[in-house]
Amino acid sequence: MSLEVRIRKDLGSFSLDVDIKAGAETLGFLGASGCGKSLTMRCIAGIERPDEGFIKVNDRVFFDSAAGVNLTPQERKTALLFQNYMLFPNMTIEQNVAAGIGKGVSKADASAIVERELARFSLSGFEKRYPAQLSGGQQQRVALARMLAASPDILMLDEPFSALDSHLKSLLEQNLVDLFDAFTGTVLYVSHDIDEALRFCDRIAVVDRGRILEVDSGDELVNDPKSEAALKLSGCKNSVPYVRVAERMVWVPRWGVHVGTAKPVPFEEGYLGVRAFYLERASGPGSNCFRVRVDRMSDSRFDRSVLLAFLDRDEEESATVTREDDEMRFLHQHLFWRVDKLACPADELPRLGEELWVRIPEDKIYIVQR
Repeated sequence: MSLEVRIRKDLGSFSLDVDIKAGAETLGFLGASGCGKSLTMRCIAGIERPDEGFIKVNDRVFFDSAAGVNLTPQERKTALLFQNYMLFPNMTIEQNVAAGIGKGVSKADASAIVERELARFSLSGFEKRYPAQLSGGQQQRVALARMLAASPDILMLDEPFSALDSHLKSLLEQNLVDLFDAFTGTVLYVSHDIDEALRFCDRIAVVDRGRILEVDSGDELVNDPKSEAALKLSGCKNSVPYVRVAERMVWVPRWGVHVGTAKPVPFEEGYLGVRAFYLERASGPGSNCFRVRVDRMSDSRFDRSVLLAFLDRDEEESATVTREDDEMRFLHQHLFWRVDKLACPADELPRLGEELWVRIPEDKIYIVQR
């Protein structure tokens, strides 16, 4: 089982330029909305036509611009699950599941396939019902049963949980576990949620403005990101441009401060990242210790999120932007800090307007160039 994609498509606002290979695995496509994740899947499925390139699944060429090959969606044997499941409202559940089975399959074999997939997803007894008579979770299971009944060469899922609340999402995720256990080929999984991608995917491709910047395991993406897009997508709240000033020292214009690093800085310019929960409260001046003020604060069940303004900015090298000047630039001057309310005594939690010292641990800093 394998997938090979090398395609280009000009969209005016940006160009899709994808070059990737996958085996019998679940490969995640992680990126912001409009970056080209879903478009790549639609090109593989034959819904969209690339301007040029090559698509091959299990040694079968789906598209080859040089050779003039462009199979129809029906010829490609792909299974693409959209966010709204795309069930036929006027067909029963068993008819929906059977809809993807090839015409060359006998009626008896098709009935056996439908029965098997309905049982796999705990839908036995729902055969004669219609989609409108089922819950959202049951409709999703019908869509997954239809995917497997079609015996596709590749499975593709396009943000299947984007419209669900967190409680229902956690329940329905178990349906995908059953799907992945039953399928032995390549699965492509589109998401903009890093935690969702980590739960399901063997590897994760970081997609940004139509290009794949890196492909790593989940652990590598979180612990050793290699691009600014990966920094942000992995949940790093503090990602800012820097300028190298020494082997282990950078200047951060947005913050107006110098920051030391544990590892040598390999690039003259790039991006510095530090996760919000790695910041530490400090008692005073020291290595990577900064005097700050709490400008904004919000509470969740277990965390307090805080925006910190640097009080000792080097104003000669970095001008301060006020909220009246530019709201977004004003916010980008701040350091984001997440405090664990369960681990921190209530009287030591940072308060709005409070001035205090924080430390950025040198060994918790990411340095990337792209």
